[in-house]
Amino acid sequence: MRTLVASLVGLVGVVTLGASGCEAGASGNERAREYMPDMVRGPAYKAFAPNPATRSGLTLQAPVAGTIARGHRPYPFHYGPGEEEAARAGRELANPLPLTPALLEDGRGLYQTYCLVCHGSNGKGDGPLVVAGKIPTPPAYTSDRVAPFPPGRLFHVVTMGTQNAAGIQKMPSYAALLTPGERWKVVTYVGHTLQKRATP
Repeated sequence: MRTLVASLVGLVGVVTLGASGCEAGASGNERAREYMPDMVRGPAYKAFAPNPATRSGLTLQAPVAGTIARGHRPYPFHYGPGEEEAARAGRELANPLPLTPALLEDGRGLYQTYCLVCHGSNGKGDGPLVVAGKIPTPPAYTSDRVAPFPPGRLFHVVTMGTQNAAGIQKMPSYAALLTPGERWKVVTYVGHTLQKRATP
């Protein structure tokens, strides 16, 4: 029993001394004493502040060339904008995703989120923005112009957007909003469900 009491008294004494040692000399404007601070507190630099420790003299550094953001995979897209490049993409690109009910359901959800507002629920170019007069009417997916587009060309349109002959943007690129896989899901949904193609 004496050993237990002595141990408890010793523990309380150590805690009290430690606490008082950390707070000794501290006020509202000073930091208390620290035991072995070593590298705990380094100089703090704001993101856009000058920094003498870097070669460029800036704190915020550009990513290394070829860096891929976490969660993204490299997907080289070797096509430029314009009709010729879109036609070439249509000839050369094939849909890498197998047609499954789950894929079509994902494609439907993505279409409703990103495409329906302009193209309409059935792809006839009668989305809410068109009805409200905010944008020109896009061609229907079953129109003579768009119906023959192969999946690779639709993928190019979603990736690069489209421009008219004067170079004015008609449809923006969705590459920043949809991953390549998501774009292929939308293309599959459009081809299989809205254009009623036998194969994606």
